Amino acid sequence: MSAVTIKEVAQLAGVSPSTVSRVISNNPKISSTTRKRVREAMIQLDYHPNIMAKSLVSKSTQTIGLVLPYSSDNLFINPFFSEVLRGMLAYANNKNYDLLLSSARNQSEELEAINRMVLGRRVDGVVLMSPNRDDRIVEKLMEYNFPFVLLGRSLEYPEVLSVNNDNIKASFDLTNFLLSQGHHKIGIVTGKPELVVSIDRLQGFKNALQKAGCVLNPDWIISAEMLEQNGYHTISMVMNAEDSPTAILVIDDVIAISLIRELVEAGFQIPRDISIVGFNNIYMSEMSNPPITTVDVGIYQLGYQTVQHLIRKLSGKEQNLPTQVIVPHRLIIRESTK
Repeated sequence: MSAVTIKEVAQLAGVSPSTVSRVISNNPKISSTTRKRVREAMIQLDYHPNIMAKSLVSKSTQTIGLVLPYSSDNLFINPFFSEVLRGMLAYANNKNYDLLLSSARNQSEELEAINRMVLGRRVDGVVLMSPNRDDRIVEKLMEYNFPFVLLGRSLEYPEVLSVNNDNIKASFDLTNFLLSQGHHKIGIVTGKPELVVSIDRLQGFKNALQKAGCVLNPDWIISAEMLEQNGYHTISMVMNAEDSPTAILVIDDVIAISLIRELVEAGFQIPRDISIVGFNNIYMSEMSNPPITTVDVGIYQLGYQTVQHLIRKLSGKEQNLPTQVIVPHRLIIRESTK
């Protein structure tokens, strides 16, 4: 079966092939009546534009590149990524853009994926997630002068386009909530130390403790990696010490759920023996036993606005837009704290 051509669509719609091309390209000079007639002809003939051929002419692929900083095996264990991706796809689809996804186990693989996308001219722009301190990917994209947006922020290049939460303030607010509940011995489960989001949330936590005049016991700083590798012994060591915390702030809800499970297995009750708070407000946090007090970071909006601002940048409409977009956060109080 031969593919339907643009000439056949034009003939059915009663317009020229160039008019069909302008409709496909969303040319604003085409009237709504003509646009509707052409779209109906495309549907009737089951016509699909040849994007590759179109990109050779327009030099636009109508595609956004996204490199996810985790292996495909572990990628969707955390619902944060599926929800942020849902937001990205919602805006991209609305603007007739596609997403080209790749995953990477480390920054070297991430750089290789970026090079394939950019140097191979497969995408018009790139979304970077979870930027690191001294991020080589950010430096490389700036060197290429290639359009990109960060879901997060860069410590070294604050002027680059980014969509983020104020993670320092969010962590400060969450810690203040624990302080207001009477907790003055508070521990923290941190993320990867090279991630900017981990740095910011740890800083907000420390700022709140310092303002309240509380001393942070270094033994109460637990890495998520340590918890994952040897959770039971790590928790037993912290909780059975002579001086133990009465509350723990966890940098991510998935890790908080895992921590609660380890605490229960070690014989502790939440929140009677210790209060637990998390971050992100993934759907699992409400179904946890007990449901977790957490910070809602607006995951869907993070994804939606990240792609929105990149596409606006690509269209040349970013002149009056801020380079740093902050999605507001809010505290969700549930039964894991007292």
